[in-house]
Order: sequence, then C-alpha cells, then structure tokens
Amino acid sequence: MTENTAYAVHQTARPTGFPTASDFTLVRTAVPEPAPGTALVQNLLLSVDPYHRGLMDGGEGGFELGTPLEGRAVGRVLASRDPGLHEGDLVFHRQGWRTHALVTLGVEGARLLRRYEGVPLEAYLSILGGTGLTAYAALTRTAALRAGEDVFVSAAAGGVGTAVGHLARLMGARRIIGSAGSAAKVRHLTEVLGFDAAFDYHDGPVGEQLAKAAPDGIDVYVDNVGGEHLEGAIGSLRDFGRIAWVGAISMYNGDRSPAAPRNLFEVVHKSLRLEGVLVSHHTNLQEELEEFVVPHLRSGRVGTDTTVVQGIERTVGAFLGVLHGDNTGKMLVRLDG
Repeated sequence: MTENTAYAVHQTARPTGFPTASDFTLVRTAVPEPAPGTALVQNLLLSVDPYHRGLMDGGEGGFELGTPLEGRAVGRVLASRDPGLHEGDLVFHRQGWRTHALVTLGVEGARLLRRYEGVPLEAYLSILGGTGLTAYAALTRTAALRAGEDVFVSAAAGGVGTAVGHLARLMGARRIIGSAGSAAKVRHLTEVLGFDAAFDYHDGPVGEQLAKAAPDGIDVYVDNVGGEHLEGAIGSLRDFGRIAWVGAISMYNGDRSPAAPRNLFEVVHKSLRLEGVLVSHHTNLQEELEEFVVPHLRSGRVGTDTTVVQGIERTVGAFLGVLHGDNTGKMLVRLDG
C-alpha cells in the first residue's frame, strides 16, 4: 500500500443469509483532492457493526453495489478547504470502510472530535461512540433505569452489551445479568466486567437460565438479540418492567419476520413497556454521555472493551466476525496513519 493510494471496501453482491468474503472487494484508487467546502481525512479507526448487515440487502436507505460502504470512523485531516476543519484535526464521521474520505463539517454527522486527556482513541468508537450512545439512550431515556433496579442485557459481551454493563453499574443498578455465546465470554462478563450473573444461551432455554440467574425477576431488559431472548425476558420482567429493544441479531441473516414471543400477552398482564431504540434519534445526548463517562474512563473504572484488527484488508473479516460472535466488546479496524 503506497502513500498516494486510497483503498475502499465495496459490496459487489447481495448476501443470502450470512454474508461471505466473496460479496465484497477491496478497490484501489488515487487519494482524492478536497473540493471547496470539504476536507481530506485519513481514517485511523473504523467501526463495523451488526446493523450493516441489514443495509447490505439494499432497498431504501441500504447500501448500493459497487460503491464504498459506510460506517462510523475517526480520522485525521490531511488537507482542508472547509473553513471549520484544519490540518491535524481529528474528526468523527460516517465514511468508514475506506482509508481516505472527503468530509464536510456538520454533514452526515461529521464533527470535530473533542479529545480528552487520558482517553484512548478507541473509546470514541466504543463507549463514547455509537454503541455507548445507544446503551446510554436505552438506559436513561427508553428504560429510564432507576438506582436499585435489576437489568438483563443480551449479547452482553458485544459492543452495546458491554457498554450497558458499565453504564448500568454507574447508574446504580442492583444486579446486572448478561447472556453470551460461549463459556469464555460468560467468564469475561463476570470475572472482568463485573456482571453479577451471566449464562451461555447455548446451554439451555434462555427463559430457564434467566430465571435461575435472576430468581426474583428483572426490571429492565436491553435486547440486542430478539427471538427466544425476548420471550425469556418477558417471562422474568416484574410488573411495570421496561424493554429497550436495540437490535435482533438472531434474525439478521435469515427470516426477518419471526413468530412473535409466545408470551407476548404478558406485556399487557404485567403492564410492561417495549420501545425501540434508534441511536440516530438520540445524537443530542452525545455531550451528556461524554460528561458522564469520561471521568470514569480517566479513573480506569470504565474500559474501552474493544477487539481491534489491523489493516483495511481485514475490514470484511472483522465484520463477518461480528456476525459470528468472534469479538469481545466493540469490533474496530485500525488503519496505518
């Protein structure tokens, strides 16, 4: 890879079920020149996320074939014709899955990165990024978590899940329970991240395992999985419990219209509340999130919880790894620069 060459990942085919490496290609071009009102950014960190899978099916708002994919990224300004950006500035933007991008401040979420002393760059795409903001909105706005309440989060060892664990603890949750996909991840949740209980969903029915982990019930469920996890959580929720539905990774690569939980009427019987969480509706909370979390990042009470791979050529592999549960914490791709 040469200094004057840019690389970008293009989607070349629509996946059927789980995507494969053959659905993508790495395209080489010349590094672009900034036009008036834009800045040339060299990306340093890229985010790959489960929600990208749905966009790969195309349709309204989906990815187009034969063009660079998009995702959250942090980069450094190399040259600028945007009066609000200067050489050397660090920028958060949404033109990831590539080594270089042309960005305009304020367009499609591009903003100057506010650097905090003692906070690693990875934090800005994990606990201070979209996953952290999703978890924060889910707990503070959707579920309105109160001190002393019990929380269950599925896919707890992933990016949003680890953030939920950290934030719920800081907000005074009494007990935090998580589900994960391996014994190693369960140990990580309880021994490293401080979850009060965790279980491997492969070891038996989710409802039964959750009832054992939380025999007195739960107040809040942050759902990243859907399916059997949602049904199990409904069964364990106390009266007036809240469900913050973030994602449904269990159905991203197959049937998008699964049967409803068999105990759905319990939502009425228990006066439960179920509400979806879309992070783009909560970008106004970014500064509030940073004010809340940064002191704990500096003190070491909260970590970045990331799995980082090196090189643009490993971006597709990193994304496929997320869908297969290979990551612990937020999956990121680090680029040279």
